[in-house]
Amino acid sequence: MKVAVPSIMSQAGKDYLTSRGFELIETKSQSADALAKEAADADGIILMTEPFPNRLAKQLPKLKVIARHGVGYDNVDTEFWAKQGVWVTIAKNANASTVAETTLAAMMAISKNLVPATEHMRQGDWGWTFAHPGFDLAGKTLGIIGYGRIGHMIAKKASAFDMKIIAYTPSNRSDGNAEMVDRDTVFKEADIISLNMLVTPETTRSVGKREFDMMKNSAVLLNFGRAALVDQEAMQTALKTGSIAAAAVDVFDDEPLPKDDPWLSTPNVLLTPHFAGNTKECMDRMAVDAASEVVRVLNGQKPQWNVNEPQFND
Repeated sequence: MKVAVPSIMSQAGKDYLTSRGFELIETKSQSADALAKEAADADGIILMTEPFPNRLAKQLPKLKVIARHGVGYDNVDTEFWAKQGVWVTIAKNANASTVAETTLAAMMAISKNLVPATEHMRQGDWGWTFAHPGFDLAGKTLGIIGYGRIGHMIAKKASAFDMKIIAYTPSNRSDGNAEMVDRDTVFKEADIISLNMLVTPETTRSVGKREFDMMKNSAVLLNFGRAALVDQEAMQTALKTGSIAAAAVDVFDDEPLPKDDPWLSTPNVLLTPHFAGNTKECMDRMAVDAASEVVRVLNGQKPQWNVNEPQFND
């Protein structure tokens, strides 16, 4: 059987598949047109972040499993594919620790002005940093919106910074590393806010002008979750007007980011290219975990980390 995988996927994932007898279809692009042309006879696919439109059901008729190379699955219509008898899976545990580390790295970089200080120093402006002091994390409040695997890991790792940690999640379940509060309290009280919820109809564009108006003028927003969680224009306006002090953004509506995108001219924002899980260890884990789900399904077993329940016709 054949499995379509992105050519850039970690070799560990490719080896996992080939060592178990599967033939690889390596694609340089995972655009719908490229997949329709190159992966028409694929039994399974390992999918990164590109949209996976429903029209591919007719163009990939042998498909039995779509294994996401990560934990988000808003680029796949899970209910539609369930009706086609196709499993959709995620790499549930592969990237939580890495994304948490990257989130905290951004928090530390912003708090100490590391990026602009470096840029000004390279330009010969040694004194810029002394006129633009950063701030201590100790004594500040970190707010986490969405308290799943990544949110839990952020709280656990951030507990070493002597910060007060508060969080909001609909389930209101705590692990002892964060104080559970209501959603508005996070926006009103936190000095730094990390967005870590799934994209759902309720959370799509749920962080907008109302939330930015509630935040402190000195507050920082970190979005290493999904672009769809935030009203992009409202966030850019909040940064331009000083309604919030700074932000870190790793996820965008259009990726790669177009050269004329407003984010590139928005001040006080640390921009990164959707790389929160981009470490060798994390990439290996995601590739192997996604590959293992493909193997389970194509061997007639139920996957471990499915996000839909296919409907099979007798």
